[in-house]
Amino acid sequence: MAGYYPEGRLMTTAENLAALQSLSALTEAYHEGRILEARAAVCDSAHNLIVDLGCIRGIIPRDEGAIGIREGTVRDIAVISRVNRPVCFVITDFRKNEAGKTVALLSRRLAQERCLNEYVRNLIPGDVIDAKITHLDSFGAFADIGCGIVSLLPIDSISVSRIDHPRERFTVGMEIRAIVKSFEGGRISLSHKELLGTWEENVSRFEIGETVAGIIRSVEEYGAFVELAPNLAGLAEMKENIHAGQQASVYIKNIIPSRMKIKLIIIDTFDYEYRPCEPEYYFEGDHMDRFRYSPEASEKIIETDFTEIFSSEPVLCMK
Repeated sequence: MAGYYPEGRLMTTAENLAALQSLSALTEAYHEGRILEARAAVCDSAHNLIVDLGCIRGIIPRDEGAIGIREGTVRDIAVISRVNRPVCFVITDFRKNEAGKTVALLSRRLAQERCLNEYVRNLIPGDVIDAKITHLDSFGAFADIGCGIVSLLPIDSISVSRIDHPRERFTVGMEIRAIVKSFEGGRISLSHKELLGTWEENVSRFEIGETVAGIIRSVEEYGAFVELAPNLAGLAEMKENIHAGQQASVYIKNIIPSRMKIKLIIIDTFDYEYRPCEPEYYFEGDHMDRFRYSPEASEKIIETDFTEIFSSEPVLCMK
């Protein structure tokens, strides 16, 4: 299943750069049917993409811009939004333009069909894959899982610690790892929190008596929930004039594994525009059958069993 990646990954590889060096190298790639990447420079009035191949220009006709464009199931924004960004493609032909210069005819659709048939349709729940954030919405993040094929990462699957918007974790263009959670209505749904470590793995970084940094996620009548890490939060005693979104320094009063609790005291808070950083992953394998977040000693069991999640035939999603 290797060899298919989110758009942008191939751009700077030695093989891709070599193919763009000369017409003869492009011709060789054409005969071999290789998937290449280059920057889309312009989308003309007919929604054809003009691609900078270095030695010559390439054209991705509108209908070849993505799976679903010619059928009308995907909007033209899927093509227009690629301007000034990497696009994957296969070369389908060469021809002379009106000025007598050689141009290459390209198809992003064919590259996506190969990715879909040879990679995406072989994925199963629990597979850990590379992804690239393409769009953020209030309900989740959209991520390119290969050749511009996009899947949804719902907001409640991003981390154990709750957030108000995916922008608190991700930025557009950020490369992440994700786990295939399910096929819902034929579309792949992703998850992320299972890769960010168990409660025990996260809490092992902290000790009773330390004062550490955190983010206030919510304020309730009985206290404030403070995020110490994306997969770890504790409950702080109530303090006046605090609100969700503030940075905080908190004193760790107690850690109780059997109840999966961290008791905190807020020392100070201040307003700060949070900037997402690259995720820190605890799991580095390529497949996970089960993930148990809660400690063995915990009274409450929190786990994900990917072997019991319903699967159906995946289809393409574009955003």
